[in-house]
Amino acid sequence: MPSIFRRKKIKDYQIYPDEILLDSENIPKFDTQQFEGRLERPISKRTFFALSIILVIIAAIYLGQIAKLQIINGRVFAERSQKNTLKRELFSPLRAVIVDRNGNRIAWNDENGKREYTDKPGFAHLLGHIGLPSQEDLSANPNILRNIFVGKDGVEKAYEDVIRGNYGIKLIEVDSQNNIVSESVQLPPKKNDDFKLTIDADLQTEIFKALELAAKNLGYQGGAGVIMDVNNGDLLALTSYPEYDLNSIENSLKNQKNNPFLNRAISGLYIPGSIVKPFIALAALKEGIISPQKQIYSSGSISLPNPYNPELKNVFKDWKAHGWVDMKRAIAVSSDVYFYTIGGGYEDQRGLGIEKIESYAKIFGMNSKTGVDLPGEISGIIPNQSLKAKINPKDPTWRIGDTYNASIGQGYFQVTPIEMVVYAAALANNGKLIEPHIAMDFKKQKEIQTIDIAKENFDIVKEAMLMAVKEGTATSLNIYGVNVAAKTGTAQTGKNNQFINSWVIGFFPYENPKYAFAVVTEKGPKESPAGAQYVMRQVLDWMTVYRPEYLK
Repeated sequence: MPSIFRRKKIKDYQIYPDEILLDSENIPKFDTQQFEGRLERPISKRTFFALSIILVIIAAIYLGQIAKLQIINGRVFAERSQKNTLKRELFSPLRAVIVDRNGNRIAWNDENGKREYTDKPGFAHLLGHIGLPSQEDLSANPNILRNIFVGKDGVEKAYEDVIRGNYGIKLIEVDSQNNIVSESVQLPPKKNDDFKLTIDADLQTEIFKALELAAKNLGYQGGAGVIMDVNNGDLLALTSYPEYDLNSIENSLKNQKNNPFLNRAISGLYIPGSIVKPFIALAALKEGIISPQKQIYSSGSISLPNPYNPELKNVFKDWKAHGWVDMKRAIAVSSDVYFYTIGGGYEDQRGLGIEKIESYAKIFGMNSKTGVDLPGEISGIIPNQSLKAKINPKDPTWRIGDTYNASIGQGYFQVTPIEMVVYAAALANNGKLIEPHIAMDFKKQKEIQTIDIAKENFDIVKEAMLMAVKEGTATSLNIYGVNVAAKTGTAQTGKNNQFINSWVIGFFPYENPKYAFAVVTEKGPKESPAGAQYVMRQVLDWMTVYRPEYLK
């Protein structure tokens, strides 16, 4: 008999609709057809087991990735994260102090690192200034950085890499907002020693003051003065007037009367006038055009037939009638007729011709940069037939009158003061073209070019330049205690030739030349043609008191 306590194993796994919560009776609008068929079976143990295996695999993969990130590659990602908060940055040291040949500071840094310059006048063009680099600066010098001030002109620009020193490296920590949290120096920058110039700061200022006086007292609008050692190219002074304010560039930009940002000493082009006569004389001696003793008569002018109307005369005037003059006296008194004659020829006296004049002008460096170690130098212009055709296409023919003008430094001739001091030095040292420089430790001195002209010919010209100071056109430079040799020049300028440019070049002491000089004053009135001599006289007088060693 079956036990009433024995459980009956139900083998029917099917569940019918009437066994769930819904009543077996149809409720209104209840569709009994939807309960037809069987519902899904309950999940079996096998299914649970399979799902568990899958979950374990997924968990293992997830844990494996965590292990890879945290344990295996943890250091790599930690470093990468650190780099997101720490960055390296280059920074420069304080710029080197700039001193003159006597050790006087002329550019330095204040306690906050701001660049300061001497308040003495005459240094703006020489030293230049600093500022953030332009795209042109960045392209020209791969060693400069966009956010660090660099030299923009003058010595500051020419010797940027030396004056700036070597960059340092600092480590900067920033937060999520890129704000600096802390910084530390990894590699300290290296500041260079003082940067020494060949310039005498007091002499530099004195020339500037003399140029300023020429403007104030004689009516000149600008000028430049250069003094150079004739043996090694050391520049004792390189001054341009007017200048801008080194310590207030913004104010200078507001007042640009007479172009104060132009460095006239190396970038100013001027008609030379009679200062070319010494090299014209040397060319004539070298080419056998004339002997130094032969005299030419100056009545005050010479005349040539007019090419357009032979019945008329073209008159080429001398600045005065000089009578009979030989080469020395012609240089001393600056006779134009004498140099018209040996330059272009007249009657039975043949001349050099424009080709020879051009050739010797090039030999003396008048159409090429001197190589001075400052930015912005330009080269002079020598007259020739092709230049005339370019400038004056309506009358391109080169005539003897054009050669006459070239022979006295007029017409299409243009030179720079730095070219003229190199030329004056070559006259003093018997034909050596010295490369001028501003840095005391200048290393780029190229091979010195020597002009192939006999020393006795240079002696003739030098004696003539001494004569110019003793009894000729440069007597204002005849000072006690030193023999100065010089050649003056004047050139008309302006649209209607209403202005005068005044020149003087030369060297001292005459017996053993040490220093050459070139001074130009620009756009003065015709009533004051000796502006350059006025400047140089002030400088020589100052030297006799404060720098007598230069005159010995």
